[in-house]
Amino acid sequence: MSDNNLPSIRDEAWRYADAAVLERLSPDTFDQWKDVDLAPGETRRHCMVVGSDAPELHRIRIKVGAGARAELFIVVAGDDYTRVEVVVTVAEGGHFQCGGVTIGGGDAVREIVTRVDHSAPDATSHQVVRAVHWGQATGNFLGRIDVGREGQRTDAAQDFKGLLLERGATTNAKPELEIYADDVKCAHGAAIGQLDEMARYYMASRGIAPDVAKKLLVRAFIADALAALDDEDEQARLFDAALTVLGDAA
Repeated sequence: MSDNNLPSIRDEAWRYADAAVLERLSPDTFDQWKDVDLAPGETRRHCMVVGSDAPELHRIRIKVGAGARAELFIVVAGDDYTRVEVVVTVAEGGHFQCGGVTIGGGDAVREIVTRVDHSAPDATSHQVVRAVHWGQATGNFLGRIDVGREGQRTDAAQDFKGLLLERGATTNAKPELEIYADDVKCAHGAAIGQLDEMARYYMASRGIAPDVAKKLLVRAFIADALAALDDEDEQARLFDAALTVLGDAA
């Protein structure tokens, strides 16, 4: 990618990114994609915890073969700009499952960006993303679903919720649907709010310490993003990664 073609916040897919970081990254960084091809009928799952004290950009392209199932579960918890970008093409009868969490404080931007192409019939996808931020941090989800004319009987959904633990934190959501088929079931939803004060009061009245109560409420909040992960060890690992970050703010 040439310097003239580097992404910027003027591009819709990068509109909430950290502009200062994008300018510092090498052009070669934006050309580094991980390609994953699933054979017809194959099932493959990948769980990842990403983020550090330096900028990270993870770009993944997934081709889901006919009748195959791809599962991706992500926790984004770095102290610097971190972006996970996933482009998925789903063949006939295939399924894509995604569960994602962005969590942290400071002033970092953490984002999950997905684009799912349903150009084949009878395919499904389900995405659940949760964002938990405090300080001056920002959590983003940009999710797009494209249903082509041949994507009849597509069943696709996105569900995003953001939780702000302190004033100054920000969450941005940009769900998109572009549909050209007429026999589909597609939905998306987005909501942003704060911790349930009544729940915190109730837990305090039962003798639960404030830091423990916060962790329990946040764990319940992000549980939806990992509910489809049918591996107790991996689910626990991702939960622990998210809650370890929360420990600094509890």
